[in-house]
Amino acid sequence: MSVRSAASVAASPCRQGSGSSVANRARIAASILDADLGNLANAVRRVVAAGVDRVHLDVMDAHFVPNLTFGAKTIKALRPRTTVPFDAHLMVAEPGRYIDEYLDAGCDSITFHVEIEEPIAPTLEAIRAGGRAAGLAVKPGTPLSALEPYAELLDIVLLMTVEPGFGGQAFMADVLEAKAAGARQLLKKLYGGEIHVDGGINRETAEFAGSHGVDVLVVGSALFVRGRDMGREVRLIRALADEGFQYGPNEGKPPIANDQMTRFTSLPKHLAHRLMEEIEATGIPVMMLRGDGQVNPDGVRDYDLLVPATVEEHIIDAHGRTREALLAEATAWRASFPSKV
Repeated sequence: MSVRSAASVAASPCRQGSGSSVANRARIAASILDADLGNLANAVRRVVAAGVDRVHLDVMDAHFVPNLTFGAKTIKALRPRTTVPFDAHLMVAEPGRYIDEYLDAGCDSITFHVEIEEPIAPTLEAIRAGGRAAGLAVKPGTPLSALEPYAELLDIVLLMTVEPGFGGQAFMADVLEAKAAGARQLLKKLYGGEIHVDGGINRETAEFAGSHGVDVLVVGSALFVRGRDMGREVRLIRALADEGFQYGPNEGKPPIANDQMTRFTSLPKHLAHRLMEEIEATGIPVMMLRGDGQVNPDGVRDYDLLVPATVEEHIIDAHGRTREALLAEATAWRASFPSKV
């Protein structure tokens, strides 16, 4: 199984099972804590078929929290069941001791708690060195200032809106309201950084979460209500979160999907590659594809550079001058190409 980088995990469109081509901003991570723990493989198949974006795996050790679930071996056994990203939430006292096992198990992102009593930075560094997205979670009563020493190492901030350890608790709206804006400011990534919310997310709370700019909604017990269509529930929660974002921080404009790409420019291959390297050096992914436009004197068409639409304005500001310089260089290169006559 290939391992995804933090950026690719954040950018990948994962609508497997839903059959939907509609782009959404909000992503749904299905917690299987309230599923039949005796048949987790079936639970994974069900949530994937319902169209979730990720599978959220709550690992508890009965020390950090007063409950016990499963560990790395179970996750590794589930990994072949789907290609949908696995998002591990380690509610354990010593994540650093076992982090290699969770990397080997195939977790695409790993989040653990800032409240642990062991060094935090080495574990975050190990996750990132493994090409995975690294995150820290904060309990409802923990201030965001606890995350500040690790801001440069974070791809994910997970805001707990219930006390960790059990599913089905009531949503703490005041916690999200107090922390969401600060969590966004704390992330130092231009692209790919995510705010997750975990606890009490359902059709009643999704719009509120979206209105506070949350990127990933962890949904558990709401997906396993007997008699409800799980796929409809996923679509409803995602749509409500997007609506909350549109009429909240996005000032009425429809949200842009995090995986939506837009063409930044078209250039001869050697020049396109130079611009791609410049942009990617800032941590923003670029797709370089053979275009269908101008054919150059060497017989090769220009290549299109596609960038994430969510950061298009930033890219124009930061790299617009380079783009114009390379377009001029492309014109000169074409004019100087040896004639075939």
